[in-house]
Amino acid sequence: MIVDSHCHLDFPDFESERDSVIKRAHDAGIGTILTICTEVGRLDPIKRIAETYDTVWYTVGTHPMHVNEEPDIALETYLTLSEHPKCVGIGEAGLDFHYDTVPRDLADRVFRTQITAARVTGLPLVIHSRNADDAMISVLQDEMGKGAFKAVLHCFSSGQKFAQVGVELGLSISFSGILTYNRSEELRQIASEIPLDRLLVETDAPYLAPQSRRGKRNEPAYVAETHAMLAKVKGIDERDLASITTDNFFKLFSKAQRPTGLSK
Repeated sequence: MIVDSHCHLDFPDFESERDSVIKRAHDAGIGTILTICTEVGRLDPIKRIAETYDTVWYTVGTHPMHVNEEPDIALETYLTLSEHPKCVGIGEAGLDFHYDTVPRDLADRVFRTQITAARVTGLPLVIHSRNADDAMISVLQDEMGKGAFKAVLHCFSSGQKFAQVGVELGLSISFSGILTYNRSEELRQIASEIPLDRLLVETDAPYLAPQSRRGKRNEPAYVAETHAMLAKVKGIDERDLASITTDNFFKLFSKAQRPTGLSK
């Protein structure tokens, strides 16, 4: 079994064929899917999806690109919403300086609120970081000093320094289809140095389809290609890596339950 540790099943791209998308994932050996919240105000459809499919779990959080729409979500709101039995994490939260459309002080405040939610609940934080390595390192080191929390650096495409700091802080690191791209040699080198017990794989679907499908809509079934590349990079058998990354997922997202079957 492989786990797609990060996708967005609530996005319109999947609206007309969600059943088929999830069946194709199951047929490809994807036994568990984590669908990620980007706006607390859009949580209800995410919750309904997770309640419909036994093998789908979800998170609650405010993506850094949506901080302007949700600048004042209270800590208590995150805590309350995370009590649902299928909510297994906080986020997607973080910093994104690529477009830089959100005031950085506001982005920092909202991110730290979600870090606190992860710390209080014990649920892992799903971290988004884009073009913000130095600021992210500073925030994570500062916040970890206030009290430990679990987290994963999702869709990792940053530099060696950030990867090293993440490992030192005890974080997990998840790789997406970017790992398969022809020009991702540096990223593959970074992945080769990450300890096995910190590795996860994901699609970030509908985005970032792997190399063989690049430019097309991504979906959870395609995480198998990223997983195959990661196994090659690490120099281990794909079945062994599947066991490792699956164990890593359920250790990190400990509220999620391992599937007993692949039924809807």
